Amino acid sequence: MPTGLQIPYRRERWIVGAADALTWPLRLRPRPRGGVPSRILLLRLERIGDLLMVVDAIADLRAALPDAAIDLAVGSWNRDLAALIPGIRTLHVLDVPWLARDGGGDSPATLVRRARAWRGQYDLVVNFEPDIRSNALAWLTGARRRFGYWTGGGGSFLTDRLAYEPGEHVADNAARLVATVLERSHVAPVPFPAASWPRLRPPPEALARAAALLASGPGPTAQGRSQNATAPRIGVHVSGGRESKQWHLDRFAAVAAELARRHHATIVLTGSTADRPMVDTVKRSLAGVPLVDAAGAFDLPTLAALLASLDLLVTADTGPMHLAAAMGTPVVALFGPSDPRRYGPRGSPHRVLRVDLWCSPCGQVRLPPVRCRGHVPECMDGIDVARVVHAAGELLEPDPTTAI
Repeated sequence: MPTGLQIPYRRERWIVGAADALTWPLRLRPRPRGGVPSRILLLRLERIGDLLMVVDAIADLRAALPDAAIDLAVGSWNRDLAALIPGIRTLHVLDVPWLARDGGGDSPATLVRRARAWRGQYDLVVNFEPDIRSNALAWLTGARRRFGYWTGGGGSFLTDRLAYEPGEHVADNAARLVATVLERSHVAPVPFPAASWPRLRPPPEALARAAALLASGPGPTAQGRSQNATAPRIGVHVSGGRESKQWHLDRFAAVAAELARRHHATIVLTGSTADRPMVDTVKRSLAGVPLVDAAGAFDLPTLAALLASLDLLVTADTGPMHLAAAMGTPVVALFGPSDPRRYGPRGSPHRVLRVDLWCSPCGQVRLPPVRCRGHVPECMDGIDVARVVHAAGELLEPDPTTAI
């Protein structure tokens, strides 16, 4: 039985290890021979950033298998966003309870029924998540070949197993998984076109809503922007998504005010409806600053279109950070407990800011240490306003002799 499960909590590691021992006989079945797949199901059930970090791998698969029918299963929170990914035939929605918030999600019986309903529909399932539960869903589909990672448990449910590399970026792990699929299917990879930005394609109505929202503010028109490149629109996403990743709101306000002053910029505040109190706090400190309040005003496709219209986004490690990068928008990203080597923005020009502490990055985003709860943790508190303003300036007015 394999060891080396990448599960940080001892009790969970013991439970998953016991389940692996019980399912070990499944490995005795001969592995099916490789062949070119024609009906493919991809599993990516996690949150916004997790989906966006595998978009390039999905594009690699589509480029190498242009005639295959590729379907994608996501959580309902990502339904609208996943619809923007080119090359997907059908979207399936599964709200798995271990990822749904507020105690929601589909029941185990519903998940089993949904997975069994896919039997006979796919000859290949690719699970981008190192998780025993989603590996079990892949097995329940009855697909002849099932690729995924064994290091989160459930390797016996897979026909082809890889070790997830925790020191590598999520996108690199996903690309390696797809490369293995192609290699064992005897399919040559197709070089991904470097100029294919943005990675997502918002529909015309989302583009129109974003344009109208920006036009409602004091920012320059499209014509004016082309004539005056020194008047940027700068997005500021003030919510960290979780307490452990939250930066000081007064520092967000100070950054916004200084960037508006230095670059004659319009500030665009973004956030969900739930972020409204934080956005209002920052907004009250920006009297006299050219401002567009876009918080809670859009769905994810409109947010994608809005971010594509910005010259820069300042944010913590959030879903909008990955969405901006996917749309080709430069990003200043503030990192604390999460590791930028694994979760940093990819593709667009960016600057990652963090502080070197003995405990950071700890990776304990969902359940931080007790000493880090109830306030901005030290790893976020150590990032000062001057560093953020400087990093933003580097992206807004880059030195042509310096690589991004």
